[in-house]
Amino acid sequence: MWRYRRCGDDEEIEAENKPPRKPKKTALMTAVDLLARQEQSENKLREKLVRKGYEEEAIDQAIHRLEEMHYLNDEDACARQFAFLYDESRSSVRQICVKLMQRGFESSLVKSCIPADTFEREKAAALRVLALKFKPSADRQKMMANLYRKGFDASAIRAAVDEFCQ
Repeated sequence: MWRYRRCGDDEEIEAENKPPRKPKKTALMTAVDLLARQEQSENKLREKLVRKGYEEEAIDQAIHRLEEMHYLNDEDACARQFAFLYDESRSSVRQICVKLMQRGFESSLVKSCIPADTFEREKAAALRVLALKFKPSADRQKMMANLYRKGFDASAIRAAVDEFCQ
């Protein structure tokens, strides 16, 4: 059945149905919540806190406190993330570096994580990419172009394509 209301009734009903407002979290509490979900770089964490509307002073204090408690350390986080991507993925070293820089790590910090000799790892990763996308009888130029676009080193590409086609 239809029920008729007066003009002000809607506002009263909405006010009664709303839950009480929660107190706003501090920048430190929000930063800890973000770090609990995923490891962040200082730059990315700062960017997220700014987007949430916290003041610069509160953000600086929160980040300083997180560094004191060893919850936030860019060097360790970058090294861990680089090692994981280097060991577990089929991405080239260039792709890994770009991904980490997009996550807010400094270029010099990312480059310091790269091992001295990456040829064998690059070749193995390129072979995995080729095995997923191509058949051994496919056009060599297409295979090489695909690997170039993915950021692999030229010598690793040639070695991987030669081995894959045999």
